[in-house]
Amino acid sequence: MKSPEKVITHIVSWLKEYAENAQMKGFVIGVSGGVDSAVTSTLCAKTGFPVICLEMNIHQQENQVSRAKNHIKWLEDHFPNVSHHSLSLTEVFESFKTMLPPTDQHEQEFLSLANTRARLRMSTLYYFAALERCLVAGTGNKVEDFGVGFYTKYGDGGVDLSPIADLMKSDVFALAKALGVNKEIQEAAPTDGLWGDDRTDEDQLGASYDELEWAMRNVSENSSQFSAREQDVMKIYLALNRQNKHKMNPIPVCKIPSTLL
Repeated sequence: MKSPEKVITHIVSWLKEYAENAQMKGFVIGVSGGVDSAVTSTLCAKTGFPVICLEMNIHQQENQVSRAKNHIKWLEDHFPNVSHHSLSLTEVFESFKTMLPPTDQHEQEFLSLANTRARLRMSTLYYFAALERCLVAGTGNKVEDFGVGFYTKYGDGGVDLSPIADLMKSDVFALAKALGVNKEIQEAAPTDGLWGDDRTDEDQLGASYDELEWAMRNVSENSSQFSAREQDVMKIYLALNRQNKHKMNPIPVCKIPSTLL
């Protein structure tokens, strides 16, 4: 990235213009303790518009919760337009689980419940957004949103606008450094925090973000020139991209022939 400061200025200006044109008061954002939400919430705060940060605990690891709370405190210390709510959604999630029928598809059930957590958080974000006439700011980066589709459909993918979705993960880290985001967040291994344990994004994806960025940039190149690891990474990238197209493409609409109408 040539100039993180200029990128920051551009995104902040874009956020302000969008909110003004939409006639909305400010932004609501979920803060997870990860670098993406830390950068996005800081960019929103720099607009001067009201920013509501939500820390939404559902069986989170303690280090994730503490990083999120520390970041929110840092924001409130530096930006008077920032406020927050710390919400425990664990009981709501557990209550939902009791209503579900038993299943022997345990692996698929774990994935479905992980996505349910993200969708519960999305519903909470939109409660506050509607209450305060604010926009829900997404925290997905370019690799997640347009490369491998590493997000929950109608969960963390359910947002009003995406300030950092044209930035690679390495770009997000560059902005975090320029913005002065807490070192503990910059140095933490990226995780979606949906499983209640310490698994990282790399554990789930099978490749690091640096590797996936490389694949995204080189997808059209001749694979015979790649090393063995590069070939494996490209296979991972292409498989995830294909598998998650339904998230990245517009919802398919069944077009009715005019002769039938």
